[in-house]
Amino acid sequence: MEKNYEEILTSLADGKLSEYKIEAKDAFAFQQALRNFGRRQDITGIAQRGGSIIYKQAENQV
Repeated sequence: MEKNYEEILTSLADGKLSEYKIEAKDAFAFQQALRNFGRRQDITGIAQRGGSIIYKQAENQV
């Protein structure tokens, strides 16, 4: 089942979702969705050991 990354990104940008963790195997698909997301400046990612990334609402949006 493919995840609805646009819905996840909107929830992150709106502050409805505090964070979302992407595993390394899903990172490319998520990055494609993020590049096409109109409010990508509202989201920041923090790389983790092992290749996963935790995305959160950008500090300037809180």
